[in-house]
Amino acid sequence: MIRVLVVDDSALMRRKITDILKSDKNIDVIDYAKTGADAIKKVVQLKPDVVTMDIEMPDIDGLTALTYIMSEFPTPVVMISANVVSGSANVLRAIELGAVDTVLKPGGEISVDIDSISKEIIHKVKKASSVDVNRVQDFFNRISRKSKVIKKQDSKLNHIVAIGASTGGPRAIKEILPYLAPEAEAAFLIVQHMPAVFTKSMAERMDCLAKIKVKEAQDGDIIEQGIAYIAPGGFHMEVFMEDDIATIRLNSEPKVHSVRPSINVMMNSVVECFGSKILGVLLTGMGQDGVEGMRSIKRVGGFTLAEDESTCVVFGMPRVAIQEGVVDKVVPITHMGIEIMKQIST
Repeated sequence: MIRVLVVDDSALMRRKITDILKSDKNIDVIDYAKTGADAIKKVVQLKPDVVTMDIEMPDIDGLTALTYIMSEFPTPVVMISANVVSGSANVLRAIELGAVDTVLKPGGEISVDIDSISKEIIHKVKKASSVDVNRVQDFFNRISRKSKVIKKQDSKLNHIVAIGASTGGPRAIKEILPYLAPEAEAAFLIVQHMPAVFTKSMAERMDCLAKIKVKEAQDGDIIEQGIAYIAPGGFHMEVFMEDDIATIRLNSEPKVHSVRPSINVMMNSVVECFGSKILGVLLTGMGQDGVEGMRSIKRVGGFTLAEDESTCVVFGMPRVAIQEGVVDKVVPITHMGIEIMKQIST
């Protein structure tokens, strides 16, 4: 028997897809999930042979859930959605992220005519069950997707994620960004040791990979939910509260630990404004910039993550922070985006 988990936010679609699959004597629908987050949980618990997954869902969308599943518990996934028109960007993204196949719902997301493609659904689920998804390689390196911007009516900053990186940082940040969700009640501040002429182009490239907006920080920027601000090369980036509004200030004061921008300067300023709401993240890099900032975050009750040696280009800054006892959890870069979302969702 092929054990299938059906994932769709519509009760009607879950019932219809379940009925279609159960019509084949070799398929057993073991459970269903209403959201991407629920799907991830049930994949871990139930270990299905195949997952059918919609794309448009509340909480975590289908493509993001697919990314989590393929990175943590590789399982054959067939995307069944109204948003997988042949040759479309969603189809390419799904296959790129590790989906075995796609099925287009006829007539829209609530597809009353889905019975007309029952043979296709059964055939593709059976085919998927025989695929060895562990052979799908480089899941993270092949993520290159830009999702639609979600308009926010009420910006809520329940978390500030302060990220620091140096040598090897652009690659590490590129691994993290696709996981960061704009609906998370968080903003992201990034200091990457890099000359001034490169940070703007880096921000533009990263913006093409992320669901959130990524920009090079400007003096006076108001910190908003769902935006990542990259410190411009040659300037320290600090945060100040002005009339209860968190605002970015840039300055060209002397270098700290021979660098400007400084991770410590950014993290210490955030501590003054946000206290225990901060998640500090220290990635690959040479030297010890960021260690003092991580200590400050710990002191006010924030949480801290450091990149594991196994994925660091240079295990310098994270190593010092770990040795100093200012890191709560050590995580390889391939899991860092998931861990950030986990921490800011609690």
